[in-house]
Amino acid sequence: MRPNLSSLHRPSLAALGVAALLAGCSMIPELPRPQAGVPQAYPMAQADAAAARPAADLAWSGFVTDARLRDVVQRALTNNRDLRVATLNIEQVRAQYQIQRANQFPTVNLAATGNRQPNTSGGITSLYSVGLATSAWEIDFFGRLSSLKEAALAQFLASEEARRAAQTSLVATVASTWLSLQANESLLALTRQTLKTREDSLRLTKLRFDNGAASALDLRQAESLTASAQAALAQAERARLLDVNALNLLVGEPVPTSLLTPATPDAALPVAVLAEVPAGLPSDLLTRRADVRQAEQQLVAANANIGAARAAFFPRISLAASVGTASSDLSGLFKDGSWGFTLAPQALLPIFDAGRNQAGLDSAKAGREIALAQYEKAIQTAFREVADALAGQATLGEQLRAQEAQATAEADRFRLAELRYRNGVASFLDVLDAQRSLFATQQALVQTRLAQQQNRVALYRALGGGWAE
Repeated sequence: MRPNLSSLHRPSLAALGVAALLAGCSMIPELPRPQAGVPQAYPMAQADAAAARPAADLAWSGFVTDARLRDVVQRALTNNRDLRVATLNIEQVRAQYQIQRANQFPTVNLAATGNRQPNTSGGITSLYSVGLATSAWEIDFFGRLSSLKEAALAQFLASEEARRAAQTSLVATVASTWLSLQANESLLALTRQTLKTREDSLRLTKLRFDNGAASALDLRQAESLTASAQAALAQAERARLLDVNALNLLVGEPVPTSLLTPATPDAALPVAVLAEVPAGLPSDLLTRRADVRQAEQQLVAANANIGAARAAFFPRISLAASVGTASSDLSGLFKDGSWGFTLAPQALLPIFDAGRNQAGLDSAKAGREIALAQYEKAIQTAFREVADALAGQATLGEQLRAQEAQATAEADRFRLAELRYRNGVASFLDVLDAQRSLFATQQALVQTRLAQQQNRVALYRALGGGWAE
């Protein structure tokens, strides 16, 4: 028994054309503008900042001028696991975008069915069919699927910006940690030298005490300063080991010792390892800093979700269709007269859903307000970080010059105090006080040099540099 093919419905070409035209409708609202104010110029920025090249155009390899540090950063970019996760997140979100995009197109399946059931005459009725079929293809009249696709696309772009932000953060963190290691090497060299001086002073004081030329107070003070230097040495060694461990984690593998040791025998000498960073204009941050652009794309995605939530209030039109051959027996499947098609459109208009669609719209609107606030916060945070780094740039240089002058004066004071003590003009207490002050001043000088270089790293990071390929 053959099926009644005359009952199958043929679609109207005009109706399909109207459906395709209306599929371009979108209910995504206009994107709100952020309220975070952007100043015309950075505080304490140089006068020629407007004409300067944006920091984001300065690749990290141009910013890092030291060959050893450049090698360490390159190793980190290759092996760091956090950066690898950020890269894989891009692939995952890209696939999710492809899924949303595919929902706009029908899914065509090869369908084969067979049905046997008793009939009223006591026999068995058979029906077999083979063909192409699509089921529940939603025609996007009101832009629900296109809104979801736009949201997925914005999330994909946000994941790319997240990867760039992760690279900027990685470059800055590796550079800061490496600089901290170099500073700890300087402190180690300084502490060893100080400890040697104090041990020599302690031996001399003990010899004088044994011969009755020094008091017990002088001896105990010399012992105290020596023990203090020994404790400082242990502290510097621990800090160095912690920096090495941190670098190994950032790089993702043990860093060769040749890339960690100081370039000069005198570790206290400052070494220029970073290029100057131009501040540029404040407006550059909105288009150049990766985490700000990431927040902007997340705002775009949240805004697109409102369009999808609005479209849920309107009829959802879907289409099921098939084309192929059907017959009451297998041998007649592909014979003349067995071919045909079916077309079954369906429209569902929400009437009662217990407030589900309204709650979905309210949730989408709240999500957009959250994303807008996060975008504004990202802008404000970016400007604050740049302003802080510029404040450091403007003041750390003067502080360093003053501390260098102080260190020179303290070194001369210690020399004179020791000379006066040897000639019996000053007490040993003057020598110990000068020695203690000199050591503290030299330590502060190393820390200020480190702060100055790390501030340059912070400025480069705050301005959005570090991810340019």
